[in-house]
Amino acid sequence: WSQVVSEAEKIVGYPTSFMSLRCLLSDELSNIAMQVRKLVGTKHPLLDTARGFVYDSRNNLQMRGLVVLLISKAAGPSTAELSFQHDMVSGIYSSQRSLAEITELIHTAFLVHRGILNIGELKSCDGPLKDMQFGNKMAVLSGDFLLANACTSLAQLQNTKVVELISSAIGDLVQGIYYENSKSSEENCLTDDIGISSWKEQVFLSHSALLAKSCQAAMELAKHSAEIQDMAFQYGKHMSMSHKLHSDLQPFVKETSSDTMAFSLNSAPAILHQEFRGREAWLKQIRELQEAIKAGKGVTSAIDLCRCHGNRALAALERFPPSEARDALANIVYAVTRFP
Repeated sequence: WSQVVSEAEKIVGYPTSFMSLRCLLSDELSNIAMQVRKLVGTKHPLLDTARGFVYDSRNNLQMRGLVVLLISKAAGPSTAELSFQHDMVSGIYSSQRSLAEITELIHTAFLVHRGILNIGELKSCDGPLKDMQFGNKMAVLSGDFLLANACTSLAQLQNTKVVELISSAIGDLVQGIYYENSKSSEENCLTDDIGISSWKEQVFLSHSALLAKSCQAAMELAKHSAEIQDMAFQYGKHMSMSHKLHSDLQPFVKETSSDTMAFSLNSAPAILHQEFRGREAWLKQIRELQEAIKAGKGVTSAIDLCRCHGNRALAALERFPPSEARDALANIVYAVTRFP
C-alpha cells in the first residue's frame, strides 16, 4: 500500500500528505493545537487524531485527495476545456487540485468530530471530567474550523454543480455517522439485526460518498461528459467500498491475528457470518465470535465482496485512456483487494 501511494504521488506532482498544510499551519489552528496540549496525560481521542495527522503514513489519511488528483490526470482535459490547458500543471487543473484539498479538509474535519466523547460513558481512568469536556469543545471547534475553510474554498471554485455535489456528500457523511451512532454506542457492542445491504448503504454514506462525489466533481471542473463523470463516480464509490472491506477483513486474514485483536461486530465479515448462521445461532456464539467468523463463510464472502467492488472500480477505469495515472488508480484497487 505504501509503495502504491508513493508511486502515485510522483505521478500527480507532489506528496499529498502536505495537501492541507496551509490550513493546518494557520494561526487559528495553531492556537487550537496549543490548547489541545492541555489534554496530554488523558485518554481523549482528539490526541490520537492529532498524532495521526503527523505520524500516520501507514493508513495514509490523504488517500482521498490523491485519488481525486489521479482521476483528474487520468481523464485529462475535455474537448470543451482545451483552451484552458495553460492552467494545467502535471496534467491537472488548479481547480482540481483545490478540490482535492477541499476533499481532504472535509474528511479531516469529520475525523476530528468523530473524536467527541460521550461524557456519560467516561471512566475515572480516562482523565478528569473538566479535561474531557475541554477536549470535546476543542474537537467541535477545530472540526468546525476545518469544515468552514473547506466550504470557503468550495465557493471560490465558482461552479454550482460542484458545490451541490460536495454539499450533498457532507450531508451523506452526517447521515452515515448518525446512523452508526444510533446503531451502537460502542464499537464492540452487539450489532443490530441488519443485513449486508443495510451495511452497504451505511458504508456508502459514511465512507464512499465523499470520494465518489469528489471524483465526479473533478470531472465536472474539466467539463467532461455525463458518462465520464458517472465512471469517475463509480470508481470512487467501489474503490472506497473495497478499501473499507479490506480494513474490516484485517483481523480475520492477518497471519499474526490473535484472539485479542480488536474487531467490530458491525464489520462486513461479522454481518455476513450472522446472515449465514442465523440470528439465534449468532447470539449463542457471541462469546467466541472471532474464531467462529474465521471458521465460517463470512470472511470468504467479505473477500469476494471486496474483490467484486474492486472489479467494478476497475471496469469504470476502462473508460479512461491508458496513462500512468490510470495505472496508479488500478494499483490502488489491487492493493486493497489482495489478501494473504
